[in-house]
Amino acid sequence: MVAETKIGPKKLFIGGKWQDAASGKVFPTINPATEEVITEVAEADERDVDLAVRAARKAFEEGPWSAMSGADRGKLLRKIADAVVKYGDEIAYLETIDTGKPISETRHHDASRVADLFEYYAGWCDKIQGETIPVRGNFLNYTLREPLGVVGAISPWNFPLSLAAGKVAPALAAGNTVVLKPSEQTPLTALRIAEIAQEVGLPDGVFNVVTGPGSTTGRALVLHPGVDKISFTGGTKTGQQIMRDAAATLKPVTLELGGKSPNIVFADADLEAAARHAFWAIFYSKGEVCCAGSRLFVEDSVHDRLMDKLVERTKRLVPGDPLDPKTRLGPLSSESQLKKVSRYVELGIAEGGKLVAGGQRYRTGNGKGYFFHPTIFDEVDNRMKIAQEEIFGPVLATIRFKDLNEVIGKSNDTPYGLAAAVWTHDIKKAHLAAKMLKAGTVWINTYNALDVSSPFGGYKMSGFGRELGMHALEHYTQVKSVWVNLGE
Repeated sequence: MVAETKIGPKKLFIGGKWQDAASGKVFPTINPATEEVITEVAEADERDVDLAVRAARKAFEEGPWSAMSGADRGKLLRKIADAVVKYGDEIAYLETIDTGKPISETRHHDASRVADLFEYYAGWCDKIQGETIPVRGNFLNYTLREPLGVVGAISPWNFPLSLAAGKVAPALAAGNTVVLKPSEQTPLTALRIAEIAQEVGLPDGVFNVVTGPGSTTGRALVLHPGVDKISFTGGTKTGQQIMRDAAATLKPVTLELGGKSPNIVFADADLEAAARHAFWAIFYSKGEVCCAGSRLFVEDSVHDRLMDKLVERTKRLVPGDPLDPKTRLGPLSSESQLKKVSRYVELGIAEGGKLVAGGQRYRTGNGKGYFFHPTIFDEVDNRMKIAQEEIFGPVLATIRFKDLNEVIGKSNDTPYGLAAAVWTHDIKKAHLAAKMLKAGTVWINTYNALDVSSPFGGYKMSGFGRELGMHALEHYTQVKSVWVNLGE
């Protein structure tokens, strides 16, 4: 492991060079487990963003990237994947001290997924192709699938590296150049990937990282006329603002936003498996997951049995040091997030929800860290705010139901539509429910099953566009139609 004291101040990565912000400003990044400053990071403003966009534009238009074959781009992306594997322990450590995610998650899920992403899209680099179309007349008509140009990628604080890589890898595979703006709360692993990109020989300007607040640094990236596309993952309100700002230059946008995902347990389900997965659906990564199973719908006849299993398991889950390999629940990512979760718990009690587990801050021996007990509300009405609004923490709202039509109606009665799950042994019911649910991902008898080759994205106010898999490439390319007159 890398000692925390060795992490020095961090600069911007622009055009293959590390540099201070033009203003000289810096901001701290905080360890949520200790509430101590890890290091200071350069705070980019409009001038720095402009430099990064210009560097990316030059690399796209004039540099070796534009002339490089897909096969050669693929080799570079594979080198990044190999380096992520090589430095996996260090990357996981940085992710853990910056986010509070348990080291068991960052090492075995986050770091490995990033390597998988670059490896997967490396394989696509020489397979992005056009087609010939049998048009009327004596013409040859064919299409070219071309890169968009400069991509602005804005990633969130809950899965800083894997969600950034889910944008950077396909964008680079398609031949674009990238300016990445990671969350100001968790910038360390994005900057580490920039070091890796430099180490493996990615041409200057192809990948740039600017750090700073979304309201200034991120907005400057969205508004910049030299940016051809924005890919954003984060809150719904921010996504709405990005759409408004992007309209000024008519740049395309893909958005992966919030969720309030229903996890539906029918009476004929395997209750042991359903309870186990419901537990991790909400408490994995402290519930700071866009597709967390934050609404648990349980059929009346098995409600008590399932809740007994779930509450018993939850009361055994104790927050702890995220650097301890045995820890399964770390601190929330920030003080503001801790306050937000606390407010929603108070609201849930005031609304009439029955608190059956947790519900308060967890105090360590020294009183430090943004820890919160895993929390379960029972007897929740679907119209309550804790059932309608995204809490983004380890807080579960449990709702009873009587039949399929009722639960589908309630599941869809939310502004969001990111994910959903169904637990039943009735295959007809499972497929029918999957068809009826308005969500971009539906799991049957499982939860949080993800793969770099399978698309992920939302319906309704959970956003639009898809990340992962071949479908992500559609958002980083554009189609050109070419007509050739073969003679009158």
